[in-house]
Amino acid sequence: MSELQIRPAVPDDAPAIADVHLVARAAAPMPAPVHTDAEVHTWLASRFGVDEIWVAEIGDEVVGYARFTRTWLDDLYVAPQHAGIGVGSVLLDLVKARHPGGFGLWVFASNLPARAFYAIHGLVEREQTDGSANEERAPDIRMEWPA
Repeated sequence: MSELQIRPAVPDDAPAIADVHLVARAAAPMPAPVHTDAEVHTWLASRFGVDEIWVAEIGDEVVGYARFTRTWLDDLYVAPQHAGIGVGSVLLDLVKARHPGGFGLWVFASNLPARAFYAIHGLVEREQTDGSANEERAPDIRMEWPA
């Protein structure tokens, strides 16, 4: 992990961020995506200047990212080949440090590894839904930090 670097993302990072998003989501126990890869690339590129986005790099490769607002952690994804070595923990710690007053997030109920990850890091499940309000129409859970 000594080679891991965390830094604010820049617009030139958008393609790598979208690639991490797509491969991480495909590897996770989540519902099928409702957007094409091209739509994901375009949408994530549009978030620069709107959301706060940080990347985790090993060497010059983006291996994870976090995208968040003052009150919500919208995305935290790590490339599958770099999962389990602390990249997600470092990104989540960054979000906590940037927003010590707390934040929320949504996670799919089926994504048991993500739910366990967030629980281990002190987030608490506050609400469960049937998914009727999300694009995937899949049950989800609202979690919060601090507990």
